[in-house]
Amino acid sequence: MTDIGLFWDSPNWRADVAIAKGDLAADDGLRTAVILSLFTNAPARADDVLPAGTDRGGWWGDALARQPGEITGSRLWLLSREKQLSSVLNRARAYAAEALKWLVDAKIAAVVRVNATNPRDGVLALSVEIDRPAGPGREVYDFLWEATS
Repeated sequence: MTDIGLFWDSPNWRADVAIAKGDLAADDGLRTAVILSLFTNAPARADDVLPAGTDRGGWWGDALARQPGEITGSRLWLLSREKQLSSVLNRARAYAAEALKWLVDAKIAAVVRVNATNPRDGVLALSVEIDRPAGPGREVYDFLWEATS
């Protein structure tokens, strides 16, 4: 399946549409699906602690989901004001894995592995490895999220 390609703009912590030769670029891999899964805001659960000044979040497109209760995105946005602690890294890893689980459920991926680290102060790094059930073996995606003041 081909998607409109997105690229990850790490310094600005956002995705944008990829352009090639003056036209929208296509993505025949999983990069766009991974970006949308990780960086679209899923709604917070009832027991989640919300960052100050925010609501429960969520993406409007979930109202059009094929299956009731189908959610797009991740809860990574809940970490926006967190401290740099191992418990926060564990939550980041869990939130990302939760958001990408659909790839395995849909048999697009055999295995999805997520690693979260703090390579330097104020930075969360996510590394996602996806093993395909057939075809090219592994795809790897790396994303940086830098704290802003």
